[in-house]
Amino acid sequence: MISENNGPDNSGPWGTGPKYQSPDINAILQQGRRQFGGMLPGGSPSARGILIAGALAFAALGIWSSYYTVPSDSVAVIQRFGKFVAEVPPGLHFKFPMGIDIATIVPVKRQLKQEFGFTTPGGNDPYQSPTDGARETEMVTGDLNAALVEWVVQYRISDPAKFLFEVREPAATLRYVSESVMREVVGDRTVDEVITIGRQEIEIEALLKMQALTTKYAMGISIDQVQLKNINPPEPVQSSFNEVNQAQQEKERLINEARREYNKVIPLAEGEKDQRIREADGYRLKRINEAEGDAARFTALLTEYLKAPDVTRRRIYIETLQDVMPAIESKIIVDGSTGNILPLLNLNREGEKRP
Repeated sequence: MISENNGPDNSGPWGTGPKYQSPDINAILQQGRRQFGGMLPGGSPSARGILIAGALAFAALGIWSSYYTVPSDSVAVIQRFGKFVAEVPPGLHFKFPMGIDIATIVPVKRQLKQEFGFTTPGGNDPYQSPTDGARETEMVTGDLNAALVEWVVQYRISDPAKFLFEVREPAATLRYVSESVMREVVGDRTVDEVITIGRQEIEIEALLKMQALTTKYAMGISIDQVQLKNINPPEPVQSSFNEVNQAQQEKERLINEARREYNKVIPLAEGEKDQRIREADGYRLKRINEAEGDAARFTALLTEYLKAPDVTRRRIYIETLQDVMPAIESKIIVDGSTGNILPLLNLNREGEKRP
């Protein structure tokens, strides 16, 4: 067949140059039918061509299904005819094709989580979000009060073989285990402990019990953390509960203020008391020591007086005059042996201190 784009004078499509002749399409199709055994439309099918085409397709499918890649945060669990064979580390690997070996990727280094009572947008794990959040959060405390508890369980897959083969739907089983344990732990405490001071104890106890159950059930899961989120009373009593909390907070505030005043006044009074006691003890010791010293001095003086009464009497007299005379400003000395002269004392001196 000749191309329609040739000019009338055996020239090219634009009327210049030699004439261009396209290849014969019918000849090419006939040659392909002969090579592939009549597999193209219009030809008679050939058993040899069918076998060759099937072999090529089978080989392509086998090559395509014989290699796989394991991400860096995962391992691959290999099953041969359904039986567990081995765990394969991250990287590019090959396996028997055509479904003989099946590689299941398990994210062992990724931290997974399950949420109870609320949902984080964007999660692709069907067991991460609750199916009935209102039912999961409704719990009864130990004092027969109701509370709405929301929490998160963070876990890792520690044993891929157990995770896949020991328990049917282990992620769903973990949700049931977590809900059961949380109801048990919350049911052992009062509503005040659950909402206020007992949150950390609840998290620790729930973590230990969840880990014990997952180990007992051979789920191949390691619980990393249990974290309580929002804990609220039911809607009909929430306003009353808030008022009670405000009253308790006001009570705590007043108690703290009273303690602050107590700590400000009482230590000061205690310090003053201790100071007065120490001063009294010091004064007592001083008076005792002075009395003992005076008594010892008197005893020593008496002993010396008994030995020499005249000398001791004269010494005492002189010592007494040494203490008295410096305090007298005007002194009149009279000889006791002169009995004829009248001792005169000038009483008209003004501004002079009399002895």
